[in-house]
Amino acid sequence: MAQDPFDSALDLLRRLDPKHTTNHLNAILTLAPDLTEDLLSSVDQPLTIKRCRQTGRDYLLCDYNRDGDSYRSPWSNRFDPPLDESGPGGVGLGGNEGAGEGAVPSERVRAMEVKANDAFDIYRELYYEGGVSSVYFWNLDDGFAGVVLLKKASPSGGSSQGVWDSIHVFEAIERGRTTHYKLTSTVILHLSTNPSSASGGGDMDLSGNMTRQIEQELPVESDDSHIANVGRLVEDMELKMRNLLQEVYFGKAKDVVADLRSLGSLSEGARDREAQKEIIGSMRR
Repeated sequence: MAQDPFDSALDLLRRLDPKHTTNHLNAILTLAPDLTEDLLSSVDQPLTIKRCRQTGRDYLLCDYNRDGDSYRSPWSNRFDPPLDESGPGGVGLGGNEGAGEGAVPSERVRAMEVKANDAFDIYRELYYEGGVSSVYFWNLDDGFAGVVLLKKASPSGGSSQGVWDSIHVFEAIERGRTTHYKLTSTVILHLSTNPSSASGGGDMDLSGNMTRQIEQELPVESDDSHIANVGRLVEDMELKMRNLLQEVYFGKAKDVVADLRSLGSLSEGARDREAQKEIIGSMRR
């Protein structure tokens, strides 16, 4: 039985170097253009930065603010490049296929989107001390949904480089005085060192991604409550995922390196073992 091309593409991307996900995805789309929409909405890629023409502020690109080949700025609510009003719109997630004005949220949801961008811009400055953040909302039949994007890259030219991309997609199903939130978070991390640096620590290239999901029912008094609830969920999830990356993945890498190569010399290690044996022997006597 022939395997589904979409499943085959996802399986192939899982086996390739995550650092080059965008290049691998573009190559697959060249071979199978019919899978473009499905793959772009299913595969998490490192975030790309673009500057808003109207406000001069940077924003992040993803499939959630895409309409065809244009992307909507959260600061001006306009698409770049501008959409042709006489032509069909794109199929960006949460968008309206065939709408010449593009996929934009309703007036109420847009107002929440503006407040969320201001709130997470402060969050980004406090936690990341730099970087770029963007928040996009769209309408659902029984509520709304959105995505919180955060990107931070270390300055280029140093002995080490790193890029952190976090993508938090949520659904808010409104149920009167409470709202059911479903949050799916993905962190894409890339770290590398320059072997020609003065530190002489050798070459290291580490990249990967992690995805976690949580659902929670929270009280809501007004639209501002949604911003606070989503903010707390994203903050807690990022702290948990950061601790997992630090304790589990980096801890394991440190153990492997320590087993492969000792920091001390062999003679010092032998002397320490002999001294330990003498102490244990004297205690037994």
